[in-house]
Amino acid sequence: MTDPMETEEARALRDAVRALLTRRSGSEAVRAAMASPLGYDDKLWSTLCEQIGVAALAIPERYGGAGAGLAEACVVLAELGRTLTPAPMLGSAVLAAQALLLTGNDAACRELLPGIAAGTTLAALAWSGEDGRWTPALRASDAGLDGRACYVLDGDLADVLLAVARADDGTGLYAVPLDGVRRSRVTGLDPGRRLAVVECASTPARRLDVGGFGSSLRQLRDTATVAVAAEQVGAAARALELTVEYTKQRRQFGRPIGSFQALKHRMADVHVHVEAARSALYAALVNGDAEAVETAKVVCGEAFAHAAAEMIQLHGGIAITWEHDAHLYFKRAHGTALLFGPPGLVSGKAG
Repeated sequence: MTDPMETEEARALRDAVRALLTRRSGSEAVRAAMASPLGYDDKLWSTLCEQIGVAALAIPERYGGAGAGLAEACVVLAELGRTLTPAPMLGSAVLAAQALLLTGNDAACRELLPGIAAGTTLAALAWSGEDGRWTPALRASDAGLDGRACYVLDGDLADVLLAVARADDGTGLYAVPLDGVRRSRVTGLDPGRRLAVVECASTPARRLDVGGFGSSLRQLRDTATVAVAAEQVGAAARALELTVEYTKQRRQFGRPIGSFQALKHRMADVHVHVEAARSALYAALVNGDAEAVETAKVVCGEAFAHAAAEMIQLHGGIAITWEHDAHLYFKRAHGTALLFGPPGLVSGKAG
């Protein structure tokens, strides 16, 4: 079976995204975006959405999307991961958009998804508590929503706030008015990942799901896990590329350090890890079962962590300077590994 991320259409999409990011998302641009008030380059995001349609990929055409799928969204996420480009792709165009689609509420989808697909509306999904588990942190009652949700991607910037909450009649998805919540940005390990805390206190909210949302939670978290795995694969591959390039240029004892057998072995080990991660991602996209998703989370996370650690080691002293990008890859590796909970908390295994 053909890898869904290696079809002719997927390769064309990859080439278009990579060409744009090469021109406009180099190291200096990424650092400037991270330090900006939004935490990302809104002009670059607009270009990605208007010219390439990245935010529309996993959204059906009837809701203003491109009618592609998760594999195509993963192609974009892998490219964003390569350059560490901060963007609301994961939180808004994938996580929040898929949550809306899983409600079965056609009216809500028609109302909210076109703006998300166009990239003009930024949506966020509040779900887990401080422990990072998939058990909803918010509680719904006749009085409204109560509780404190953590790790909400772009939660302090969102134009549309969605929340997964427990209720007496089951778990549901709610649209939450922005003026009824307290949203606070939190500083995380990864400066390229904008996270927020969302606090509700008897906040009125509109329930969106039709017939219960609890049965859709595993599918939603599996989608999120696979999307992060794609980002990890792209970033790990790029970390290896940068390391190989450096070892060809850095000379010691009159020869490039990359020619030493010990370093060749270490880079070969990273290459094996990266290729194993690609295979795990492929299996998760094609099979979509709980075991494949769990495997992708573990294998892709470990591959990226290994690539980032070796990047620092093989670059030597320059890698521990603020000016070099090695620490950014290292922080992204460890941040993504825990973003949707550690291994064992996906695919319905959490409480």
